[in-house]
Amino acid sequence: MSVIQISHLQKYYKVHEKEPGLKGSIKSLFARKYREVKAVDDISFEIGEGELVGFIGPNGAGKTTTLKVLSGLLYPTGGEVAVLGYTPWDRKPEFQKQFSLVMGQKNQLWWDLPPMETFILNKEIYEVPDLQYRKTLDTLVELLDVKDILKIQVRKLSLGQRMKCELIAALLHNPKVLFLDEPTIGLDVVMQKAMRDFIKEYNRKFKSTIILTSHYMDDVKELCERVIIIDHGKLLFDGKLSSVIDRFARNKIISVVFSGEVNQRKLAEFGDVREYDFPKVRINVPRDQAAKKASQLLNEFPVADIIIEEPPIEAIIREVFTGKMRPAG
Repeated sequence: MSVIQISHLQKYYKVHEKEPGLKGSIKSLFARKYREVKAVDDISFEIGEGELVGFIGPNGAGKTTTLKVLSGLLYPTGGEVAVLGYTPWDRKPEFQKQFSLVMGQKNQLWWDLPPMETFILNKEIYEVPDLQYRKTLDTLVELLDVKDILKIQVRKLSLGQRMKCELIAALLHNPKVLFLDEPTIGLDVVMQKAMRDFIKEYNRKFKSTIILTSHYMDDVKELCERVIIIDHGKLLFDGKLSSVIDRFARNKIISVVFSGEVNQRKLAEFGDVREYDFPKVRINVPRDQAAKKASQLLNEFPVADIIIEEPPIEAIIREVFTGKMRPAG
């Protein structure tokens, strides 16, 4: 069952362009120039119930614009969109009670009040029954381990603590669809992992449909089997993350620890030596030759340990954005 359906979605903007200086200002009063920006340019996809999908792309790719259209915050220029069977920009109360948009750089908590005050306010806004509110709040507080900070002013909390409370505020009404726009931005690595663990557990426990945008590839790698890649408003790829890796990871990395001295020049014959810090060496080799090259290294050098690794996912995605992948369809 498709929860989110997008067909040929377009969102275009007209941007005013002005020449610099006083002359440019005067000129723009009489002859304004506009440039059309295609923030989202004819994209289509569907997402099923309970899916957790990574929505990735560089800055300005159109990710946040798409999420705002799906949330009903923006009207599209063209195309059709349905979320839970509703047209988002109709902004029907029945629809608004079934989704939530969490933006890592925005906050809904009242700065000078404790988080509990915002939770109580959201309970009334979304008309959450008392029993459901208490049960959901207790579950979220336990999952995020924030019991001790609920009565402390928001401005006195750390960024990680505030982000946890932001999630609780967004999830109190048990939304069926969750849009997460950079939920781990600015957090340290420990807090990023805590947030990832929570998102994974929440998706498992409540079977919610989640779209996640993130510039941290660890978020995508650990949470999402399926990814949708967008760039300059165009859909480049929609499928399994493993398929992107298979398609763009043209090389593998052989990490070797030697037990004795080796001839560094001879190592270069095996591939691109990316790191040489004896006794540790990392060599890039063609993907289809990795097993053969590893076997040759074992036969010709004093090897204490050897591992064949995939390249970092950041490097693979970077290849996608350098124009080597054509738009899907």
